[in-house]
Parts: sequence; C-alpha cells; structure tokens
Amino acid sequence: MNEKNHWENVYRTKKSDDVSWFQPQAFTSLDLIKKLEGNTDAQIIDVGGGASMLVDDLVSLGYSNLKVLDISSAALEVAKSRLGGKSNVVEWIVDDVTKLDIPRHSIDLWHDRAVFHFLNDQDQREGYVKAVLNAVKPGGHVIASTFYLDGPEKCSGLPVQRYDAESLHGQFGEPFILLGHEYESHKTPFGTHQNFIYCYWRVAHA
Repeated sequence: MNEKNHWENVYRTKKSDDVSWFQPQAFTSLDLIKKLEGNTDAQIIDVGGGASMLVDDLVSLGYSNLKVLDISSAALEVAKSRLGGKSNVVEWIVDDVTKLDIPRHSIDLWHDRAVFHFLNDQDQREGYVKAVLNAVKPGGHVIASTFYLDGPEKCSGLPVQRYDAESLHGQFGEPFILLGHEYESHKTPFGTHQNFIYCYWRVAHA
C-alpha cells in the first residue's frame, strides 16, 4: 500500500478522535502561530493538517488566508464537514508535500505537526525543504514538529524519524534561522504520552 492509500484508509476507517495524534486543541501550535504571526491577514499553510482541529481555532481567531494541505482527501473532508459553512474561508489542498508546487514566496507562515518525521528517505526530506523554500517568503516563518528522541519509533504502523532541536535544524540548513524550540508531552486519546519537539525558524532567503 502506498502512502496516499495508507492515509486514505486511516481516515475512512477510523474516527478523527480515535487516532494517536488527535488533539482537542493544538495549544502549542496556536501559541507559536500567534507569537510568530499576529497578523490575521497573513498567508498560513498547515501541511498535513488533515482532520486537525487547528484550522477551527485559527478561523475562530479571525485568520482569513488559510490553506490546509494533506495527502488524504478523506482527512480534509472530515475537517470541511466539521467547519460547515466556515470551510469556505479555507483553501483545501490534496497533495504530497514533498512535491508541492504553489506560487513562489506566497506563504507567510508554514506549520507542520507530525509530517516531517514520516519522511524516512533523504530525497523526501530534501524535497520537503525545497517546497518550503519555494513557498515561504524571505522573512517568513516555519514551524515543524516531530517526535522527540524518546518518542515512538512508529506511528500509524509506519516507521518515523525522531529528532532533537539540533538534528531537526540540521535537516533544514543555512537559509533557516532557528529562533527557538518547545517541547510537548502529547496525551493520546488512549491515555499514553508521546514526546514532541517543535522548532521554529525565520527564512532568511531562498
């Protein structure tokens, strides 16, 4: 089963709140987005956003130029259905982030919770970074969150990479100025805990 089919199957066979990565509210992400981009007219993309509740909170806060990208159309349909009429203020994109082609330097803030750690091949990671540099404006911001070093070795049955701030920053490279990092102990719907790291950068140039 390829990656797209895997995620389509997950969201067609499981409830959105019955997966380990579900958050009723994405507090760490929200705090970082508000810290880095307080302008509610900013162009924001949430990659791997799927059925995440983050978009609901961003819409409620008045952010008006939102894109949510996921490889699974089924995941996006969950979020669109939940938002109802408010879903019209969001641009929904079904695509593989490593091959994403959107207008150059059109994004003010790029947010990713738990996509990058699924990229096990170096060419995938390089494709991801290339997509970020194409999309994000110089001076824009990037937030990426992965499992921390002591996090799970697999998620949804798939192998993942684990990072600390130094190793995650090393994957992004010179154009990215690391502004800081945060840790999060995520409580899953099943009562277990998964440790995440969030790094955030300013893009110096492309």
